[in-house]
Amino acid sequence: MTATAVGGGTGDTRALPPTPPGPPAPTRRRSARRRGYLVFLLPGILLSVGVIVVPLVMTVGVSFTRWTGIGRPQWIGLRNYSRLVRDENFWASFEHIALLILAMAVLPTLIGLVLAAVLFDYVAKVVGPRTASLLRAGLYLPQVLPVAVSGIVWGWILHPSYGALNSILDRLHLRALAVNWLGDPKYALYSVMAIMVWVQVGYPVVMFMSGLSRVDPELYEAADLDGASWWQRFSRIAVHLIRPEIYVVLVTTTIAGLKIFGQIFVLTRGGPGNATLVPSYFAYKNYFEKAAVGYGSAISTVLTLIIVLLTVVFLRIQARGQRMDGS
Repeated sequence: MTATAVGGGTGDTRALPPTPPGPPAPTRRRSARRRGYLVFLLPGILLSVGVIVVPLVMTVGVSFTRWTGIGRPQWIGLRNYSRLVRDENFWASFEHIALLILAMAVLPTLIGLVLAAVLFDYVAKVVGPRTASLLRAGLYLPQVLPVAVSGIVWGWILHPSYGALNSILDRLHLRALAVNWLGDPKYALYSVMAIMVWVQVGYPVVMFMSGLSRVDPELYEAADLDGASWWQRFSRIAVHLIRPEIYVVLVTTTIAGLKIFGQIFVLTRGGPGNATLVPSYFAYKNYFEKAAVGYGSAISTVLTLIIVLLTVVFLRIQARGQRMDGS
């Protein structure tokens, strides 16, 4: 059907072009929804770019220079990275990180699994859910405490002269076991590892108890009818069904172990000697104590790359496990 228009006073008509149809209603709604998402996300995106992306790009750029933080950086190419390869302290810091990941990721995950199962299956059912919640909150408390406060308190506890631990050992006539926990290179790293297990264990307990709460109780009842023990129900049903929580805990705690700084700074400052030196504190020392900003940036860049690669590996493993479960 052709649209027509009447000429003014002449009685002539002429054809007009058809009015183009507007976009369908669902398309308009999707477009408006996208604009709404963009407006909602824009502040966070800008903040992330300003706080994360820009400093990261600057750090990578500075890592190719020699710079004291004052004046103009001098371009030196890959010399900082070739220096890293030959630096014994750099490799020693990553050896220490491997042990700290054991203390911050592996051990807390294993201990957290058992504690979460005990609190969920026994304490909550026998004593009551309030008691289980109270114990869970107590285990999580070290995560909430400021790093400086917990570090200072542990420094007092482990002090060789007036520390509580050595005083208890002395009263138990075990003075031979009282050592300088944070001041002796033989024990310093292991003391920090023990403290980090105490700090980290509450986080997996909270995560795993949340995961256990979504497991269908009928699965446990069926396992009981088949004569399964508590350990069999826990290892073959519960652990299998809370694998997403286990992946999340392992990823986040491993990343936390790789970039640990606060506890090292408060407790040992990388010492005695370099017994507790870690990459983040090694970068800090080069940045602020030695004014080797370019070299410190190279350390930070390598550490960031390792964190990203490990995160990608964990996510791929998790996605593969989910695909296998779906198939």
